[in-house]
Amino acid sequence: MSITRSLSILATVAAAAGSLAACATGPTGPVAPAGPAPFNASDFNWSTASGRASIEGRIDFRREGQAYACTGSVALTPDTPYTRARFRTLYGSTDRAAVPEAVVRARTVSDPNADYRGFVRSATCSDGRFMFSGLPSGGWFIIAPVSAGGDRVVLMRRVDTRNGRIAVTLP
Repeated sequence: MSITRSLSILATVAAAAGSLAACATGPTGPVAPAGPAPFNASDFNWSTASGRASIEGRIDFRREGQAYACTGSVALTPDTPYTRARFRTLYGSTDRAAVPEAVVRARTVSDPNADYRGFVRSATCSDGRFMFSGLPSGGWFIIAPVSAGGDRVVLMRRVDTRNGRIAVTLP
């Protein structure tokens, strides 16, 4: 077989492998390759409006029989292309996750200096409960740090508000 023919076959196999990798499947079907999404403040504008929705949350996370408790404020971040890409990198999911805080902090995101903090809402977690009210309808990410006395775990869950009250338990 000629070198040209061998290189042609090798290029075809490499292209096919790349196509298969790009069409990886996740628990709910095909998953697009995660790529950076640019920060765009206008993507967050919807989240600044006042609305009639609320989130009533509860922490019920256990690992190896140990109950974990809130260790600070719970954050509510608007779902935008930027935050979705960021959370896929930090938590390995855009649906729900429980990841050690050290792992989250060690991961690198694109455009880490993008300042979206002004769009993030915060609530105190007391006795394993938290509440957000006056929310507009839309997608949100709940971020809650928890601990059982040792290293912290960060819980992430995506929720949708629809002008009403939703109850969420973070297991």
